Amino acid sequence: MTTTTATTTVLQLSGVRAGFGSQTIIHGIDLVVPEGQVTGIFGLNGAGKSVLLKVIAGVVPIWGGRIELLSTDITRMLPERRVALGMAHVPQGRQVFGSLSVEQNLRVGAYTLRRRDKSAYAANLQRVFDTFPRLAERRRQPAGTLSGGEQAMLAVGRALINDPKVVLIDEPSAGLAPAVVEDLLDVLLEVRRLGLTMLLVEQNIRFGLRLSDSACLLQKGRIVYSGDTAELDQDRLATYLGVGRLLASDLAAGLAATNPRRRKKTTG
Repeated sequence: MTTTTATTTVLQLSGVRAGFGSQTIIHGIDLVVPEGQVTGIFGLNGAGKSVLLKVIAGVVPIWGGRIELLSTDITRMLPERRVALGMAHVPQGRQVFGSLSVEQNLRVGAYTLRRRDKSAYAANLQRVFDTFPRLAERRRQPAGTLSGGEQAMLAVGRALINDPKVVLIDEPSAGLAPAVVEDLLDVLLEVRRLGLTMLLVEQNIRFGLRLSDSACLLQKGRIVYSGDTAELDQDRLATYLGVGRLLASDLAAGLAATNPRRRKKTTG
């Protein structure tokens, strides 16, 4: 990896293992997530990406190893305690409360903030609406009537309202039409420009590479390749992902978007 300007490690995993029943899914993962960067986790279906994210969030029990959030050991903490310490989780499928309005969903998401500092809620709510103007327009609309892209924005906004130190995002583009995926990418790129630290699991290679500063390739529960996104080797990445010619073009486009030198070579 190339040297970055980040000096703080927000999230660190050391030898993390987990699984279900007698089956080990995560085999001794070591991972460092620097402050202000987006770290992407990629891999084939069944590689263990979403399971790893759920272990970090505290939803799936850890079998061994250590997880630290800003140097605090959170390995055995309940998910609620992790949220209070600055972790937010955007689950796969978004999981908004369909019968509640947009604003009510955000209020539910802000329960730790309101418990900690009620006076900050109004300002944080306005910040979310400034980031997602479409949500502001629909603040009184039931979340279940929103489009898939708007629900994705709401799920991200619900995570942001607590001023998290790190946001775990699981497959944000899943089930969205291509045009909506582009809209969501623009929104998340803006969130990245604000300096928020994110750990992203994404099946859409092109989407994920364009958003991530660094990438980790997961294979059968192990990290087999990692580095700054702009410096990744396309052939090696394609081999680990097992992509064919069609997906390889998406891979090339995603890598080109992260590195001007690649983009010039691709288009020239």
